[in-house]
Amino acid sequence: MDEGNAPAIWSDPQVAALEAQVTTVEAELLDAEVDVATLRVELDNLAIVHHRRLGPLYERLDELDALVAEAVAARSGSADDIRRALEARAAVAPMPDLDELMDAFSDGPAPVPEAEVRRVKPTDEARRLFRELARRAHPDLAQDAAEKERRGDFIARVNVAYAAGDVAALMALDEEWSAGGAGAAMEAPDRLEWLRTRLALLTARQRQLEDERHALMAGPMGQLLALAPDDPDGLLEHLAEQLLSRIEERENELAGLLA
Repeated sequence: MDEGNAPAIWSDPQVAALEAQVTTVEAELLDAEVDVATLRVELDNLAIVHHRRLGPLYERLDELDALVAEAVAARSGSADDIRRALEARAAVAPMPDLDELMDAFSDGPAPVPEAEVRRVKPTDEARRLFRELARRAHPDLAQDAAEKERRGDFIARVNVAYAAGDVAALMALDEEWSAGGAGAAMEAPDRLEWLRTRLALLTARQRQLEDERHALMAGPMGQLLALAPDDPDGLLEHLAEQLLSRIEERENELAGLLA
């Protein structure tokens, strides 16, 4: 065998195998991107609905707890009862403003407007368009810093449209990118080395998305969604009924103390 040809003969199957591996990981990464973006949308909107439906009930229950504790302390004069009354009153605070509530999701899409009270669940068509745009325009596909930034700005607009479930806006962005958003083709003089670097970047992004998913599900809205992933609205209604029942009990208790 000619020693001079050995590297080329050896590298061809290696390049082909690495190409196939990168293609597989790219597809898996796109699915993960869509899943995490969809989860972020679900949690953002669930937080808004939770705030509006249950917030006033929590406020009322906290106020009643304080009033009951104060009534008990007024009757007994006990130092322990007075301490408990002060603690209960200190715990009474208005629910955070909606903007404050959304700070926990500040890395995600823009909040749903005030007039929007329903949860947005992107359709299959929205998911398809989002996946396609992520495949073509993701910043990780570029090497040049300016091109990465341009793609990042574009994908941020895609995320906003996806968060709103706006298929028309996603279609417009798809047309915009097709009309001239692709940018210069990426040069890869050493294909094998580029594939290795590409695979490392994709793998790192996969880990980042997995960490983000865990962090989202570990948050209060994630834990709530985990209780009823198929019917979060039904869970909120059930919680509202429980809160109303507790409010009625505390109101009756207070009336008895004040009588």
